[in-house]
Amino acid sequence: MKTTKVLRPIQMNTDSSEIQQAKQRFGIIGNSPALLEAISRAVRVAPIDLSVLVNGESGSGKEFFPKIIHQFGARKHKKYIAVNCGAIPEGTIDSELFGHEKGSFTGAIAARKGYFEEADGGTLFLDEVAELPLTTQARLLRVLESGEFLKVGSSVVQKTDVRIVAATNVNLLEAVRNGRFREDLYYRLSTVTIVVPNLHDRGADIHLLARKFASDFARRYMTEPISFSPEAVHAMELYRWPGNVRQLKNIVDQLSLFDAGSEISRQRMLEVLPIDHSGLSTPATTQRAEDPEAERKMLWQLVLSLKAEIEQLKKHVMTGASDPADHSGEFSPVPSVTSLVKYPEADLIGIHSVPTSLEEAEKTTIAETLARNGGNKRKTAEDLNISLRTLYRKLQEYEIQ
Repeated sequence: MKTTKVLRPIQMNTDSSEIQQAKQRFGIIGNSPALLEAISRAVRVAPIDLSVLVNGESGSGKEFFPKIIHQFGARKHKKYIAVNCGAIPEGTIDSELFGHEKGSFTGAIAARKGYFEEADGGTLFLDEVAELPLTTQARLLRVLESGEFLKVGSSVVQKTDVRIVAATNVNLLEAVRNGRFREDLYYRLSTVTIVVPNLHDRGADIHLLARKFASDFARRYMTEPISFSPEAVHAMELYRWPGNVRQLKNIVDQLSLFDAGSEISRQRMLEVLPIDHSGLSTPATTQRAEDPEAERKMLWQLVLSLKAEIEQLKKHVMTGASDPADHSGEFSPVPSVTSLVKYPEADLIGIHSVPTSLEEAEKTTIAETLARNGGNKRKTAEDLNISLRTLYRKLQEYEIQ
């Protein structure tokens, strides 16, 4: 009797020798589960010739993963070419990617090979792929589907065998909904998706990276290395790090220069941590609560603080009285919560009741903030001081459209 072999799914092993080899080869520091999972996915997909989409914030280290895929795959002895799509002008991007013929446009004094022709047999990394013009996206889709392309100014179809790894720091599905990215190209690129974690989600990795950067600086410039007090480490772990690993390295380099040989205190760390784009950045205020109970407590405190301001504002609006602390005779609302949540006064006056439970408080606060931001989820997450991932989970949980 002929037996059929059943293929079982391979369990992800974040302690495998391949993962440790990839970390050592490319100098990747960290042991957070999210980072190890991303490396594991890159190692496992490397031998399989599928398109891969790497997603992560700027500065999070997306550029390591296409290299892992190339080096652990069958194409490792062929060319690896990285292209920053956002750095090439729209008028020349087609020529850069697909090449051009002599005289095909002003300045084309000779024929030129494009990256798809140069990387034949190898791997092409398209960084910031969301920046490609729609016309270029159509040409890219053809290459992915058939391996065929046309040089600019040519009618001769050429073939190429290139593995594509793309990366982006934007939500491509949202770009598809907004008409800025082709839906068919999105699904063709994202056969396998690798999510690179943000630095503020990597916990103890922050201290490991800081120590590595401090050691590298001291060795390179022959200075005494800095160290970090437990309080300074705690401050680093609470900070949001909008610039991710790149920002952490710059901060550590700065401290290594001006505080060589010193132990960095919490106060010194707070002095060099810059204010992020929202203007609200301190390690305490930029903590992103991923624990559901912590999120509920934070939102409940926000609602209670907001209620106190509403009552105060209503009293001053109804009586026309001035704030006793404001000698100008004009009411100045307390800036703490209103500056954080940015409620217009007209909206505040229209609120006459406060939710009676934590769940209702969460749902009401999220829904009103989302509506006030015109459905912009990233801005809503910033105003509520929670991560975008948490916001998406809450929207789904409370069925908020």
